[in-house]
Amino acid sequence: MNLREFQDLLARHPDTPLHFALPDGDLVPAHFHVTEVGRIRKDFIDCGGTRRSESSCRLQVWIASDTDHRLNASKLAAILKLATPLFDSDDLPVEVEYEAGVVSQYPVTDADATPSGLLFQLGSKHTDCLAKDRCGVPLASAEGCAAPGCC
Repeated sequence: MNLREFQDLLARHPDTPLHFALPDGDLVPAHFHVTEVGRIRKDFIDCGGTRRSESSCRLQVWIASDTDHRLNASKLAAILKLATPLFDSDDLPVEVEYEAGVVSQYPVTDADATPSGLLFQLGSKHTDCLAKDRCGVPLASAEGCAAPGCC
């Protein structure tokens, strides 16, 4: 889900509670806080020597002891509006950063308006060899980049 789609959904359901479902189906506790909103830019060289860049909008989600806290769609929309100068595009993919044992980033893959609120489905991120053709890795390989001198 990109930032434009995310913001449009918040605007269509302004007083709605928010829920995030982790890839395993567990929900982020309902009393989460969004403590940071940012544009994350990653510049890197892949294992084949190609320079690459990717950017995303990342929402950092944090759990505190104030279990009565609830964030609704209009409040998150207001936070995102404050962050607008950070974004060079509203086409950025939206990710949620959340700590449950380890800090992880999850892409927002889908959303549904349910009777209990907006439910955002979080997906998984995976490592990959981006230069399979240069590394000699078959395109159908799921084992990653293992060619000598690569990765």
